[in-house]
Amino acid sequence: MNRFLIIAPLALLATVPHAQQTKSRVGVVNVQAVIKNMSGSKTYLDLNAKSASDLKTRQATLQILATKAARGNAADKAALTKAQQDYAKVRDGYLKQIDTAFKPLAAKVNAAVAKVAKANGYSIVMDANVANESNLIVHANPSVDLTQAVQKEVK
Repeated sequence: MNRFLIIAPLALLATVPHAQQTKSRVGVVNVQAVIKNMSGSKTYLDLNAKSASDLKTRQATLQILATKAARGNAADKAALTKAQQDYAKVRDGYLKQIDTAFKPLAAKVNAAVAKVAKANGYSIVMDANVANESNLIVHANPSVDLTQAVQKEVK
């Protein structure tokens, strides 16, 4: 009887973790690849490319003006301030346009991701690019990449 009192609690402790575990699966999707292959994404992609190019040119101009303004000339400082304000205004305009163009695409992608995840038993699905850039994922087995399945669902 004494042995039973010692063994019984140990047996119960061994079964507790198994009872509390639920199977969770984590998947990844390359959202940008899905969007590139979607019909109706041309406007969004073109706008993204145009804004990146334009803002890069404007940033180079700002660097030149900042170098000149560092010399202390009041006119150069005023030109830099004006260029910074123009840059911010143009950037904000692009962000609004990109957001407007992206909303319908995002709705389709999110619905497709949710459907594929649910059908395949995934609890969590992350954007692969965001997860890689933020070092959230160090390694992912290629079998958890749902990009192909999401692309098929979106079409």
